[in-house]
Amino acid sequence: MRDLDRITFDPRIMGGRACIRGMRITVALVLNLLANGMTPLEIVQEYTPLELEDVYQALGFGARLANDRVEIVELEPA
Repeated sequence: MRDLDRITFDPRIMGGRACIRGMRITVALVLNLLANGMTPLEIVQEYTPLELEDVYQALGFGARLANDRVEIVELEPA
C-alpha cells in the first residue's frame, strides 16, 4: 500500500482535519467529489494545485478509515 505522505494534519489549517499536502483542500472534499461522480482527472483539472497522486492517497486514507472496527453499544432503556 502507498505511504500516505501527502495527507497532513495541522491544527492551523482547516481545524486539523486531514488535508492534502498542507493545503486548504481536505481529504473529505476529494472523497466527496469522487463519490459524486468526478474522475480523478477532472478533480485535478478543477483544483489545479492537486496532482493525481493526491487523489489516490485520499482514496487510500479513506479506505484505511473504512477498515476501522466500530463497536455498537446497546443502552438499556432508562
